Amino acid sequence: MSPTNPLNQNMTPRLKPLPPRRSTMLSVLDIGTTKVVCIVAQLQPWEGIETLRRRSHLVRVVGIGHHRSQGLKGGVVVDLEAAENAIRQAVHAAERMARVEIQSVILGLSGARLGSQHFEAQISVRGGPVGEEDRARVLRLAATDGIAQERIAVHALPTRYSLDAQSDIADPAGMIGDNLGVALHVVSAQSAAVRNLMLAVERCHLGVEAVVASPFAAGLSALADDESEMGAVVIDCGGGATGISVFENGHLAHVDAFAVGGHHVTMDIARGLSTGIAAAERLKLVHGSAMADQTDERDLFTVPQIGDDERSARKHLPKSQLVKIVQPRIEEILELARDRLAAVGFTPRPGRRVVLTGGASQLAGLPQQAARILEGQVRIGRPLGIKALPEAAKGPAFAAATGLLVYPQIAHEEYFDMRNGGFFAGTGTDGYLSRVGRWLRESF
Repeated sequence: MSPTNPLNQNMTPRLKPLPPRRSTMLSVLDIGTTKVVCIVAQLQPWEGIETLRRRSHLVRVVGIGHHRSQGLKGGVVVDLEAAENAIRQAVHAAERMARVEIQSVILGLSGARLGSQHFEAQISVRGGPVGEEDRARVLRLAATDGIAQERIAVHALPTRYSLDAQSDIADPAGMIGDNLGVALHVVSAQSAAVRNLMLAVERCHLGVEAVVASPFAAGLSALADDESEMGAVVIDCGGGATGISVFENGHLAHVDAFAVGGHHVTMDIARGLSTGIAAAERLKLVHGSAMADQTDERDLFTVPQIGDDERSARKHLPKSQLVKIVQPRIEEILELARDRLAAVGFTPRPGRRVVLTGGASQLAGLPQQAARILEGQVRIGRPLGIKALPEAAKGPAFAAATGLLVYPQIAHEEYFDMRNGGFFAGTGTDGYLSRVGRWLRESF
């Protein structure tokens, strides 16, 4: 059995509370396997709208930059210098558009073997009204349970409280009872992968204010409040990894990820048709489909061969041949998602809402395959309630990045005991990696 560390001694940086009645500027950085996105936005207090009642601020984008990702595989850094270069390019583009200098970012995490654990604890309150100290005490007790030493806690979210026989209490403050219980949902990731991703950011002279699991962020961006309350599964189909987040009763109930995504489809096409990777990506976007159609035999497309010049004869193939390559991989991704959900008790059911985000979700026929395999009501998820977003960024490929702008509005719901902070404790300005960043800036 691997050694464990208490949750509150093995966490990523915690975000400072968002000023409830003040506007604020913040920057986010979503580092994926295929693209790096940096967004600068202003958060302005507002009353909210019916579909997004939980949001306390209106998000208005003032700058955005994105660049082809480098140095990452499956969401994990494999070449630190290349990753740093891609981050710099995206950040500089966002700075130029917003006309600001970015000092720190909220960082999106898509790989690093994301996973969920659930802990419970109960204390006696001796019949008195539940106070803030009681709530903190039961949360501290739940957080004494450990996660594996090689993992780090990214989120710690109380999902429900109980008081004696009454369960599913949203907030027990002021209520009377003898025994107070809590269920704590912890999202963790591989520690070394998180540290290396943060180090790539620190090398760009940027502080990390918080780390957010990308599947969680995608759900925050693409789900309406009612969907989150009634229950929904978000499948974030990225290039190098597919993330899963489950929302129930307005809370994040489960997070998972596996290192198979849209780039694997591209590589299958490149190998199957003996063409270059860039050409395979274009073929996937223009002609690819996850479902066969009666017209596929009649529809022809041109396949450039590796090493061809413009004068060379090119191969013409029916679309059915491309579909035969794409469909099995898409089915594999969706079946993996289904099986991983079933393994933790989230079995498919016809009425469940399934929301697809990520760039790979735009593949033709994917929603229909998802409805068949996951047995739910499927829709494509796009950023909700984000103002001044460029037209090119309004699709599902930017759901996770824009969700990082929503996260500060619900970050206060997470549990983090500042008195027991450990390796990554603090607000993003005094952690170990921030000290490393300062050393790099001062030394070079």
